[in-house]
Amino acid sequence: MTTAQLSSTFYSTTCPKALATIKSAVNSAVSNEARMGASLLRLHFHDCFVNASRLFFSFNEFHLHGCDGSILLDDTANMTGEKTAVPNSNSVRGFEVIDTIKSQVESLCPGVVSCADIVAVAARDSVVALGGPSWTVLLGRRDSTTASLSAANSNIPAPTLNLSGLITAFSNKGFTAKEMVALSGSHTIGQARCTTFRTRIYNETNIDSTFATSLRANCPSTGGDNSLSNLGSFTTDFANAMVKMGNLSPLTGTSGQIRTNCRKTN
Repeated sequence: MTTAQLSSTFYSTTCPKALATIKSAVNSAVSNEARMGASLLRLHFHDCFVNASRLFFSFNEFHLHGCDGSILLDDTANMTGEKTAVPNSNSVRGFEVIDTIKSQVESLCPGVVSCADIVAVAARDSVVALGGPSWTVLLGRRDSTTASLSAANSNIPAPTLNLSGLITAFSNKGFTAKEMVALSGSHTIGQARCTTFRTRIYNETNIDSTFATSLRANCPSTGGDNSLSNLGSFTTDFANAMVKMGNLSPLTGTSGQIRTNCRKTN
């Protein structure tokens, strides 16, 4: 379960067309709806952050949740997964895009490319498709055989957290304050829904007044919940933080499995 087993060339011989296939599918999805790029990036973020320093038992195997595709698992009679967790319900999206990519990759190389790796690469390709920076994605993650509603509820930082709360949440995962700013602000690719920041721009005083005024122009005090604002640019800090986040507690080697269908275990 170490990043030492991850490599940027992991599929170079076992599935050499995998990365090109993922990129093509992401480009198509983002071309159809630009916001999907932000959603695929956020999907990766919400997958990786569910790796509390606690162990979960599954199929006679103990493992940590991290960047393991657990967020993709549908609920079953014996397991309530992460999709209905408060940070994810009616919020996290892009599952159908991952399904499409997985189907295409399975046609090329059955049982080789993990769903976890697809999510990680799709996040990078989404940022690039929208004009952001690229970074090297280390590959070789394997897929979780379970998911945890409680871990998703307790580990994913809420958008309502104040500065100290955010710093603590990210510090618990090993991130610096600078990396926290890059990840928490940019996993929406610089666009956030009005409903997530309205309270701050109308009620808080510890915010630049000019900045707050500019946001109010597109975010009324009532209504307009889905109006988008805060378009920004990505930096080297963001790319570096994404590499670090993508390496949170991966399953490697013989741990986990390579799911044939990202929504359910084999």
